[in-house]
Amino acid sequence: MSSWTDEHEPMTVDDLKQLPDDGRRYELVDGRLDVSPSPVFRHSDTESRLHLHLGNNAPKGYKVLQGAGYNFNGNRRHHRIPDLSVIHSDAAEFPYLTRPPLLAIEVVSPESVLRDHHTKHREYAEFGIQAYWIVTPAPDEPGIIEFRLSDGAFRNVQQVIGEDTFTTDFPFPIRIVPHWLLCDDDDWRDRIGGEGD
Repeated sequence: MSSWTDEHEPMTVDDLKQLPDDGRRYELVDGRLDVSPSPVFRHSDTESRLHLHLGNNAPKGYKVLQGAGYNFNGNRRHHRIPDLSVIHSDAAEFPYLTRPPLLAIEVVSPESVLRDHHTKHREYAEFGIQAYWIVTPAPDEPGIIEFRLSDGAFRNVQQVIGEDTFTTDFPFPIRIVPHWLLCDDDDWRDRIGGEGD
């Protein structure tokens, strides 16, 4: 991760157009550049499986987005890109979204632990995102933590690991078995939702 230094003028999302399309994720925090490396295979695979499972189960009127950018303020100097997000279909905006999604999801990488568990945890709550999931694609104990917004801060609702079933009703009813986010088995599509899927 690197940051735009104080000797430069604060950046806006317009400046992001000048940056290379090199697979890295370019975000802004109060006009400073925050760069993440390209995700490794395990991260990408987990993100793709979640996107597919959520998309297949989303009711009419919802969109499940992968890598959508959000401008957190009117001066466009705070810009984040959750790994996945869920919005009502009528909340779509171009080129970037400016209203909080219903749900933001971050898949943790070794270099993003502090950012996902602390920095984005605080920022997403302040932005007014109603639910935040942190997904840990650890081979030994894959897991999902669900936070819900309450009185301007996130509270931990549940943490599920391994072969236990994560069940929530927000932003729509969904069941996920973390084990099947990583298991190298072609049956994962049929088993990711647990029994009754």
